[in-house]
Amino acid sequence: MARAVMVLGTTSGAGKSWLATALCRWYARRGFKVAPFKAQNMSNNARVVPGPDGCMGEIGSAQYFQALAACAVPEVRQNPVLLKPEADTRSQVVVLGAVRRDLGAVPWRERSEALWPFARDALHALMAENDVVVIEGAGSPAEINLHASDYVNMRTALAVDAACLLVTDIDRGGAFAHLYGTHQLLPAEERALIRGFVLNRFRGDAALLAPGPEQLEALTGVPTVAVLPMWREHGLPEEDGVFDDRSSGGASAVRPLRVAVIAYPRISNLDEFQPLRNLPGVRLVWARGPADLDGADWVILPGSKHTTADLAWLRAQGLDLAVARHAGQGGAVLGICGGLQMLGEALIDLHAVDDPLGGNAPGLGLLPLVTAFDPDKLLQPTQARFATLDGPWSALSGVAFDGYEIHHGRTAQHPDLPATTVAVHNAAGEVLGWQQGAVLGLYAHGLFESPAVLRALFGAEVRTLDAVFDGLADFLDRHVPEGVLLSLLDDRSPTQNDKDSR
Repeated sequence: MARAVMVLGTTSGAGKSWLATALCRWYARRGFKVAPFKAQNMSNNARVVPGPDGCMGEIGSAQYFQALAACAVPEVRQNPVLLKPEADTRSQVVVLGAVRRDLGAVPWRERSEALWPFARDALHALMAENDVVVIEGAGSPAEINLHASDYVNMRTALAVDAACLLVTDIDRGGAFAHLYGTHQLLPAEERALIRGFVLNRFRGDAALLAPGPEQLEALTGVPTVAVLPMWREHGLPEEDGVFDDRSSGGASAVRPLRVAVIAYPRISNLDEFQPLRNLPGVRLVWARGPADLDGADWVILPGSKHTTADLAWLRAQGLDLAVARHAGQGGAVLGICGGLQMLGEALIDLHAVDDPLGGNAPGLGLLPLVTAFDPDKLLQPTQARFATLDGPWSALSGVAFDGYEIHHGRTAQHPDLPATTVAVHNAAGEVLGWQQGAVLGLYAHGLFESPAVLRALFGAEVRTLDAVFDGLADFLDRHVPEGVLLSLLDDRSPTQNDKDSR
């Protein structure tokens, strides 16, 4: 039976995903067989992975990257429940990689009780097959209004007697209060699982923290086992939300290529743009209004979990006219998945798949395409190859890349309009993308994660994922005292094990 190490946070965004990924690689480098786990993730960033019975499923991108960091094959048990928000009060429920429409209509608390058995069984199966399971919590374990129905945090921890680290973002302020308050709000049996506090994103001289960690340990009995400095350039995609647009690829002697990504409310799979941040000579910006497109070289319409609603938002902001003006002036426009669907002439939703009200909606009219939404979601890894392209996308001609597809839409040439150029095929010869002038749309995610694509478009290389994961583990080696992480695999306290290692 494996030993479980769990990363909890005082808030969302405290650094749980980052730290869990680093731990996956740290333990894997020491010869352990490691698997990641998160009982339930809420994110529109998802990856296609093997599911049960030979079918493909989807999990949160964070667990996908954690599996790669652990040198494990990503699969649906590592994130048995994925909630994909479609509106402020509605989410698509994915269980073991497959959409469960029946559970989507169940109230939150009742739904948690129905979902826990799937998560529990997946967790125990991973525990039986591995040496270490690195578990990521969600939000905070001390949300007392949700505690009775929260199975993602302490119910999971108790089920496998996990050694828990509680991480907080000290850059936000109030870190000691967050740690103390979270610890004190937990019941005694749950507090007993907290083995150490971690101060994340610290800027300055760590000696200035004294006597805070000592006083906190006197109050709680829990040591502060690590102070992790602020590190923006680690290269790992952000788990949730739109990450900052500061480049991490170094300075460039020439004017950077300015890439504007439309940041509509239900943006999805934005983690695929992380490589652009790592490239010297590229400036990634998020566009929420027409002025954000001023001076842009490229405009990207990314994936969307609610295409028709995000298209309506885009029009309300005046971005539809700004995108059309950019394309009309010969500026490069790229639509990926939901963004491709928006670029077409029409969206048809007879089965109320994308919009609960169903019906039709006009597209932006920049590609002569029609998209119809199908109740069955298409999930598949994809080997794609570009045909001969022209204009700003000509460098992609003949380039092959590996990606993935996640979509309900089925898109085809509009029968009453002149045919456009087929731009991309998959290995089976199926059409995945189209081009008209400077406008390119494709269904395959993962374009900018391909070294071949980056070389073709930018003549540049970025760090491989393996190098990123090794960098995370090296960071822990530099900033976590010797013996602390191995001590989480036994029943002794971190401080005692650290003394023994000396």
